[in-house]
Amino acid sequence: MLVILKYLIKGRTMKIVLRNNLILITTDFETLNVSWMTDFLNHHSRGMLFLPKAVLVFRNETLTEVREDFLQQLSEHHASKHDFSHEFFLRSMLKYGNQPIKIELEALEEPEVVQVKLYAYDKDTVLISLTQPNSWVISYLRSQLEVYVEKGTDISLVIDVSEYKAKARLERALNKRHILHYQIQYTYDNHFMSKLYSDFANFSFGDLCKRAEEDENVQFYTILECPIGASQDALKKSYKKLTKIYHPDKVFHETPNMVEHYTQKFQLLQEAYTALRVVS
Repeated sequence: MLVILKYLIKGRTMKIVLRNNLILITTDFETLNVSWMTDFLNHHSRGMLFLPKAVLVFRNETLTEVREDFLQQLSEHHASKHDFSHEFFLRSMLKYGNQPIKIELEALEEPEVVQVKLYAYDKDTVLISLTQPNSWVISYLRSQLEVYVEKGTDISLVIDVSEYKAKARLERALNKRHILHYQIQYTYDNHFMSKLYSDFANFSFGDLCKRAEEDENVQFYTILECPIGASQDALKKSYKKLTKIYHPDKVFHETPNMVEHYTQKFQLLQEAYTALRVVS
């Protein structure tokens, strides 16, 4: 792996490496929870990929100022811990303005169990609630379900699952039980599943197949992050932008899980664009 620029600032709390394709921050969990760190991550809840002991934050053009403020505070934090001037290091980090920021724990700690309750008001609405505030678990759930969140607090989210694809997205989100060093335990009452899937009691197999066919194109627009009925130019522009972001070559040196995630996303983008584009 080629390293263009590398800074190691060693101490009890943090190490930073500037690579040619990302900024890598390795830290302990105490530093991970300082206010300026969590504020930065909360702003990027829809642009984060959660890994086994890390989060990968992708660049968001609308949050450039937030990113620069974060790097400023990060540099000042080191200056205060290690008695050096941070301006040169800050300038170096700002040169990596287009690259993702990966924040990982220096070591996996003993998993801390987080209790999360699920409650179905009816087949269309689900309440997800934590027994106590946990910004990381809430950020993870928001990153997976943001488009379906009707309202939320620091300990709860109300999710609109009126569409089948929303239910499927909820299932995928709940399948992941480890966030950083947290282990999530989901609990729900005996009526949760029957309420959530009550509409399927009146469906025949043929009905479900027809519904799936109708929803397929909607899903393709969602994958390409375009509104339903978007123009061919809009589809092509979004396709090109997303395939650059999710090309597997960008993460070939990362963990197998991450490479697989990018590969699957890249393949889905190709499938969606092939299905929706008009060949003249």
